[in-house]
Amino acid sequence: MPRRTGYADLPLHTGRAPRWLFERMEQLAPAIVEAVVVDRGPAAFLEQLSDPYWFQAFGCVLGFDWHSSGVTTTVCGALKSGLAGREGDVGIWVAGGKGKTSLRTPQELEAIGARLSLDGAKLAYNSRMSAKVDSAAVQDGFGIYHHSFFVTRAGEWAVVQQGMRELDGAARRYHWLGSRVTDLVCEPHAAVASSAASELTLNLVAAESAGARTASTAFAREEPARVNRELARIITLELPSRHWVDIRRDLNPAHVRKVLLSTYERAPENYEQLLATPGVGPAAVRALALISELVYGAPASTRDPARFSFAHGGKDGHPFPVDRTTYDHSIAWLREAVARARIGDNDRVHALERLSAATAGTTPA
Repeated sequence: MPRRTGYADLPLHTGRAPRWLFERMEQLAPAIVEAVVVDRGPAAFLEQLSDPYWFQAFGCVLGFDWHSSGVTTTVCGALKSGLAGREGDVGIWVAGGKGKTSLRTPQELEAIGARLSLDGAKLAYNSRMSAKVDSAAVQDGFGIYHHSFFVTRAGEWAVVQQGMRELDGAARRYHWLGSRVTDLVCEPHAAVASSAASELTLNLVAAESAGARTASTAFAREEPARVNRELARIITLELPSRHWVDIRRDLNPAHVRKVLLSTYERAPENYEQLLATPGVGPAAVRALALISELVYGAPASTRDPARFSFAHGGKDGHPFPVDRTTYDHSIAWLREAVARARIGDNDRVHALERLSAATAGTTPA
């Protein structure tokens, strides 16, 4: 089962990385990945990737703006294109991307699964569910528009996806790590990085939403006639101002009834199966949560689950313009370090370890 390890809020910036910079990112990014993989293995890189602070620092090292939402799409794009054709050597495959590219993620994962003798359908399911949880079960105002899926030869995986909030142009990045969690729909995150909490949140994966999840699943199995009666009651209620949904604006009874007829026919046994049902999106999730509170007194949580340095400069010239010569030297140095490590000469890799330990104030093992 997946593990969401955290997410970050970022200001939305327009534009894109200049071609000369992105071409260097395509070279430096896989070189760093390979250095981590040679030293600690592919799974260790996924753990790093799922840490929102490490990911931000990674983007800074590549020369992108430290606080820009574009760091997500650009870094993931550089990893996907930079690793293309070298996946077998590095041990990391990348699927998905931004916008329409993200819609092809399941097909790409099926192909990767076939190539690696992995369960591609399961990988595709994990991809869909990570997006479904962050768009429907956690309704924090951010619409998912970027989804990148990383997988190793052993089937370990991680997800980096991003949503946008149209009201203020903010972006929020969500990180998932496919290990160590047994419940996909209850507190799947372990760490959060955010500049500000969302004031209006529906969090159905919070521990305190357990009653709402159980009641929602039960109602999804009810005959549509009963659900229709409860929906009518909700639409005519004067709900308290604290609620996270505007009934008249956000719920279309006809659409909700159609979706709930589908859930009745499928009879989901648990909340994960309910959420995985095609057509069950934010509106249906909200409707079921409201009915659960009205009938069973089981309210859903409104708690927002959200609670760097530069090596080569930044794209916009902050804190200083990208130094192309130093950037190219870094690429060459890392490539040679990895090449040496592959034949048993680990001096440069150990030097990186010592530098990292010294910076963190720790002693290398």
